[in-house]
Amino acid sequence: MTDYTPPAVWSWDKESGGRFANINRPVSGATHTHELPVGKHALQLYSLATPNGVKVTILLEELLELGIDAAEYDAYLINIGEGQQFGSGFVDLNPNSKIPALQDRSTEPPTRVFESGAILVYLAEKFGHFLPTDPAQRAECMSWLMWQMGSAPYIGGGFGHFYAYAPEKIEYCINRYTMEAKRLLDVLDQRLAVHTFLCGDEYTIADMANYAWYVALVLHNFYEAAEFIDAASYKNVIRWAQAIEARPAVQRGRRVNRAWGPEEERVPERHSAADFIVKSEA
Repeated sequence: MTDYTPPAVWSWDKESGGRFANINRPVSGATHTHELPVGKHALQLYSLATPNGVKVTILLEELLELGIDAAEYDAYLINIGEGQQFGSGFVDLNPNSKIPALQDRSTEPPTRVFESGAILVYLAEKFGHFLPTDPAQRAECMSWLMWQMGSAPYIGGGFGHFYAYAPEKIEYCINRYTMEAKRLLDVLDQRLAVHTFLCGDEYTIADMANYAWYVALVLHNFYEAAEFIDAASYKNVIRWAQAIEARPAVQRGRRVNRAWGPEEERVPERHSAADFIVKSEA
């Protein structure tokens, strides 16, 4: 237990931020001038293949899988570890300086959309897929989407941060957020015990959003914590995650703006389907 008494007025200690101290700060706005590149398609995505970024690229690839040519997009890498999200061009798209951010240049003036959930809804409505139109079914889909948006801070900034990234292991914090992470997994597991997908038999943006976060925990040992949280016990989540991960569009979407891992799994920038072709060695 640390002996800490909060001061009357908090001040920023740059040395206490842990793994992400070099990019976290208590103020907003651009730190440098940098214009964003623009490709040939109407949809311009600026992102990174974190769970929040993957949500959007999965949806775009699913739309393309349906043969919707207007969903073609250019995806540019924003390296948050290098602070690229604080460039002036990106901040113009997203004043919150978080990936992903989308610009739709098919409108006049171009439409900016930030926050991953908002981008999912915008694209689903624009192209008429993966978001039910029946009022009750739409409400169910939106509820599970918003549930994910609300739960992500407990998984990432809470459990993930204190278990894997904090400069010291604090038992109270790890216990608090582990309990919540497991409760959320149980909510998901119980729902999927009686439904193929979160909204029933229909695959929607709610599944894409939740998959992006929870698959990492149950299938990919996110934070190297699979054993710690007993990920294997969430059988229904695993079944659902494996079914989604087997989809070709999901496999492509997970590679877009990926800048780590095996070379053949990376597509740092995406401008056409040809970018997914793994080039054989000469």
